[in-house]
Amino acid sequence: MSEPSYTAGLGLGFLLGLRHALDADHLAAVSTVLAERPSLRASGAVGFWWGIGHTATLLAVGAIVFAFGIRISERFEIVAEAGVGILLVVLGGNLIFKLVTERWHAHPHTHGPHGHGSHIHLHSHRRRIDHHHRHWMADSIRPLCIGMAHGLAGSAALMLVIVASARELKTALLSIAVFGAGSIAGMMAVGLTISLPVVYSMTFSRRAFAGLQGLAGTASLCVGLWMLARQALWAVAP
Repeated sequence: MSEPSYTAGLGLGFLLGLRHALDADHLAAVSTVLAERPSLRASGAVGFWWGIGHTATLLAVGAIVFAFGIRISERFEIVAEAGVGILLVVLGGNLIFKLVTERWHAHPHTHGPHGHGSHIHLHSHRRRIDHHHRHWMADSIRPLCIGMAHGLAGSAALMLVIVASARELKTALLSIAVFGAGSIAGMMAVGLTISLPVVYSMTFSRRAFAGLQGLAGTASLCVGLWMLARQALWAVAP
């Protein structure tokens, strides 16, 4: 392959990585995570670590495929896609569960040793958004693992393209790395775009913020169930 055509191929791979970040299952997973971490700073971090996990998995699978001549089976692809579907159901269901169980509710409250001054106290166990003490590493593990799961599920289709166009291991890994760089950039941009209305809703209305959280959780749940149903149909198809 000539130098100009190879460079153009890498550029196309980067653009495909940008487009890959817009897949429905990627958007559902990242929006659910960001709905629980509503800040512009977190949006870039979530997108970055998702992309790192996604790219690391693709590079590992690519190295194994080229080094040992392994062909990714259709059964593996179905199981990996189903795993992502289960992950989305868990993410969406967990967020919806938190919204339901952390609603504002009433507690009887008493002042004084003799029970004087009893009244009803409105209370919520919702974690304060502006009171973080978690280490950056703890907040990075979750999107990193989600990205790795997505990378595993999408490895079969990407390997078919790379194997058909690359003849050497280093060329294949470079192509995957460029594709991964595009997906990292795309997901960071997606994360920022998703976070803007979520962060704004916090200053506008607590109900609007909870509504967007519910929408993100429901979308993740629906996409996950749709993926599981699709994989089930493929698995039983003759």
